Amino acid sequence: MKVTLGELNTGDSARVAAFLDSGSAYRRKLLAMGLTPGTSFTVCRVAPLGDPIQLEVRGFHLTIRRDEAEVIEVARV
Repeated sequence: MKVTLGELNTGDSARVAAFLDSGSAYRRKLLAMGLTPGTSFTVCRVAPLGDPIQLEVRGFHLTIRRDEAEVIEVARV
């Protein structure tokens, strides 16, 4: 089942499936941060108001905003 990264909860693990309608500059930014298609990650924390979201990707912690997370389609693991 594919959902967006913004819909995941703390402790959920998923794999990046695709990028939805985002500009090429933003897509390059996500790729540079290590969120390439096929990459597995775990949601470590979600802030009390839901923004930002902390992920563990490739052995490091990455924090992204919820609106940025909405353009990343993921498949739950």
